[in-house]
Amino acid sequence: MGTNTDPYQRVEGRYRLMPQIISALRDAANPFSILTKGTLVLRDLDLLEQAARVTEVGMAVSVGSVSETLWRTVEPGTPGPRARLNVVRRLADRGLECSVLMAPILPGLSDSAEQIEETVAAVAEAGATRLTPVVLHLRPGAREWYRAWLTREHPGLLPLYRELYGRGSYAPESYQRIVTEAVREIAARHGLDRPGGRSGKGKPPPRVEVPPEPAAQLPLDLPRS
Repeated sequence: MGTNTDPYQRVEGRYRLMPQIISALRDAANPFSILTKGTLVLRDLDLLEQAARVTEVGMAVSVGSVSETLWRTVEPGTPGPRARLNVVRRLADRGLECSVLMAPILPGLSDSAEQIEETVAAVAEAGATRLTPVVLHLRPGAREWYRAWLTREHPGLLPLYRELYGRGSYAPESYQRIVTEAVREIAARHGLDRPGGRSGKGKPPPRVEVPPEPAAQLPLDLPRS
């Protein structure tokens, strides 16, 4: 639940569908997973804990960057990145393993070594058990909206995006490997790939889920607005 539409959007506060869904899955001992960027999931902590006692429960939170400035312009109306990391922390405190989907990583905006370092450090500190970086993809609909936003907010990045996304919805594999390898290297320094990493007592060490192939030898310092 959540890979297409977030189940913890604001409207869930009114209709309260998730407690019924989680209860039904718990009663049937049916495995399930939830991906969200909403803090409303904390309302259902007791039910999630109950379900985890009888079946496999996968929890994941989306945090593309910890930049407050970028969040306010790209994801208005959503909980801030620090609030989302607090969800990870609260879940971990209750013994519920939680991964972080580091998505979307925005070319020219959140892909620098410094920004990745800051985000990965915060993810490690929150106690995530896995980290999966995902570079922005632009399908029809989102593509047009994002181009208009770039034109208004970061016109200097338009040539970079024409180069990366001029042939389709996904950035070239060479660029994606640069980013995922940078995440891998930085995560290693924060203990996200070693036993005894910051995953909490009695929990398996965190993992960085990135392609095993080495990155292409291209610079990470791309043009910025």
